[in-house]
Amino acid sequence: MMTNYLVSFPASAMKVPERELAAVGEAARQVIREAKAAGVYVFGGGINADAAPLMVASDGAVTKETYPQTKEFDGGLCVLRLPSREAAIQWAARIAKACRCPQELREFGHDPES
Repeated sequence: MMTNYLVSFPASAMKVPERELAAVGEAARQVIREAKAAGVYVFGGGINADAAPLMVASDGAVTKETYPQTKEFDGGLCVLRLPSREAAIQWAARIAKACRCPQELREFGHDPES
């Protein structure tokens, strides 16, 4: 069974000189191209820091706030569908090397409906 894994990092973890950002971006895109070619890429992107998070209640009410523990949630992420935790660690290491910062790895629980 294949499992989805979240690979992510906060923006503050990426301490790259401005002059090297283009090279880091290209290295990260290359790893993503390889993940797509391998058929393991599900989704990825960066959190838009210019768009404030919103809290949407069950009645549809919207407030400009967030959960306290996610107030600093920013940076980049991707979801990969992989056969094992070991494979997820290998891909996370490749992404960490490309982005020049450690990556957090989390496993999604299996839900047969999703």
